Amino acid sequence: MKSKDSVKLGTVRGVISAVKNQEIDLKKELSEEEILTIVSREVKKRKEAAVLYEKGNRPELKDKEIQEMKILQTYLPEQVSEKDLRHRIQEVIAETGAEGMKDFGKIMKTLVPEFKGKADNSLIKELANEYLN
Repeated sequence: MKSKDSVKLGTVRGVISAVKNQEIDLKKELSEEEILTIVSREVKKRKEAAVLYEKGNRPELKDKEIQEMKILQTYLPEQVSEKDLRHRIQEVIAETGAEGMKDFGKIMKTLVPEFKGKADNSLIKELANEYLN
C-alpha cells in the first residue's frame, strides 16, 4: 500500500468494501471461505469485463481489468492445473459410474466443492462436458 500503486490500492479497497458490505448484509463476521468466495466473484467480474471491453474495442480498459484480475488472483489459493483437474474429473466419472450428460449433476456436485477457489467453475464444467460427450 505504501508503494503508491494506485491500481492495486483501488482493487484491494474495492474487495475490502465488498467484504464489509457482505458482513453488514449478513450481520455477522465472514469466514475465510466466504471471503475467498467474494474474491473469486471479483476475479470473475474482472474477467467478464475484460472480454466485454475487448469486444467493445477498448484495449486500455481491458488491460486495467486484467491487471486488477491478476492482483486479486494473488489472494486466492494456488490454482489447480488443467492436467490435475482432468485427471480428477476422470476419477469422479469412474467413481460415480457417470454415463453421458444425464449424470452431469452428480459429477459437478462432487467436483465444485472439492475445487472451490482452486479452479474456475466454468473450466470444470467445460472439461466435464468434454468427458461426458
